[in-house]
Amino acid sequence: MAEISKPRPGENMRLLDALQYPLPIGGIVSILHRASGVMMAVLLPLIIWLFDTSVTSEISFDRFASAFTAGIGFVPGILVKLVVLGLIWAYLHHAMAGVRHLWMDATHQVTKEFGRSSAIATAVASIGLTVVLGAKLFGLY
Repeated sequence: MAEISKPRPGENMRLLDALQYPLPIGGIVSILHRASGVMMAVLLPLIIWLFDTSVTSEISFDRFASAFTAGIGFVPGILVKLVVLGLIWAYLHHAMAGVRHLWMDATHQVTKEFGRSSAIATAVASIGLTVVLGAKLFGLY
């Protein structure tokens, strides 16, 4: 007599069904870690241009600084600032989440409690530092 196998849990789950379940903060930080890495990779030409323009000469530095007020081509300066703010967040979040993963791998602290608390610390620290650097970027201090 042939045995009937049951489908594995989640095997027939659709994307809309999966979105009904709340994702833990560790999962959100993990997804944002990947997204920040992709964001930095996609915007790497802008990063290289910004660095090259800022260090070549005094005239090119003035051109670099004017990109934040006058814009670049048809892109207004506020949009340049927002993109750079996104890059600041991406770098900070990616670095902090990477250190979090390295710490968990090195110390073997792979518990649910440590994963949750370290994910919260990563999110709070990366957002907090982004706010501080964003305030400097937008001239608040």
